[in-house]
Amino acid sequence: MTSTPAIAGPGIIERLARARGDLRMGVPVMLTEGEAAAVAVPVESLGSARLEELRRLGQPELALTVRRAETLKIRVYDGDLARLALPADAGLDWLSAMADPADDLRLPMKGPFHEIRGGRPGLHRAAIALAKSARLLPAVVVVPVVQGAALARAADLTVIDIAEAAVELDRASPLSEVVSARLPMVASAAGRVHIFRPEDGGEEHYAIEIGQPDRKAPVLARLHSACFTGDVLGSLKCDCGPQLRAALAQMGAEGAGVLLYLNQEGRGIGLANKMRAYSLQDQGFDTVEANHRLGFEDDERDFRLGAGILKTMGFSAVRLLTNNPRKITMMEGQGLRVTERVQLRVGETPENRGYLATKAAKSGHLL
Repeated sequence: MTSTPAIAGPGIIERLARARGDLRMGVPVMLTEGEAAAVAVPVESLGSARLEELRRLGQPELALTVRRAETLKIRVYDGDLARLALPADAGLDWLSAMADPADDLRLPMKGPFHEIRGGRPGLHRAAIALAKSARLLPAVVVVPVVQGAALARAADLTVIDIAEAAVELDRASPLSEVVSARLPMVASAAGRVHIFRPEDGGEEHYAIEIGQPDRKAPVLARLHSACFTGDVLGSLKCDCGPQLRAALAQMGAEGAGVLLYLNQEGRGIGLANKMRAYSLQDQGFDTVEANHRLGFEDDERDFRLGAGILKTMGFSAVRLLTNNPRKITMMEGQGLRVTERVQLRVGETPENRGYLATKAAKSGHLL
């Protein structure tokens, strides 16, 4: 009689990747903190049948970021988030209006609210962090439950211990180079594209290497966040497309450089939420105000990714093409010397002057 070979179950990194996929499809995940447990589903992916299931489990609570709570004039007792008890008659329409600011100006009054204070908000905080990492609106229905482990087994739910997950959610996932290949480009016939893949199952990131930069000298480098609307569609609402092409052209003219193309669309909130922000801008809000109304911070990007790629490629010093001092601070904090800030002022249009002014006034960009 032969025994079945043992197969190791998924670790926390794999379970977090599963949890993100589950949440995007509206499948609940089980969050645990010691003996405490709660089922969580983002409002954006929640269906009416699932909401009724959650009500049968216990008293649903809505977790919102402090940014969204400030917009809705909700009292905040937990610092970075607010917890609300769902009214007995609250359905998907009410929840959607709480999560998505699209109709805030048309329907500004959504209370009265039953804010929750005291207790342990750690499970709610973790639920919001997971929703953000899945590029969903940071508004989550959370139902505290007893015997969470048994319930998770019975319903085949992904279980996330939040203390274990916090370490992975806070760190920059290690990146491994998958492949590189020569790519002649308009900017330079001597181009090479490197593909980097994070171990947490997230989006891949790209390094476009121009020429053969000397690893012992500061390299002309740019951290460019993906912008589908600007880079691909030629949007006039931002300066991203012109910055991308100008940076590559300058590297081509100098004969060497590295442009990191980081898949952090919309300052790290994802394309769908970026389009929501654009819709709010059409209502008169600037880019920072729009992010806040959606429940996000000014900038949700993680520039540690770029530093990690450059170090993996063998660089220790850069001449950084940027107007954003935060990038310089991050690079130096990750052990990369920034020997020079190279200004990149291109792409101003009548349509994006307000956007650029906001970047300068509220985000500290040197324009």
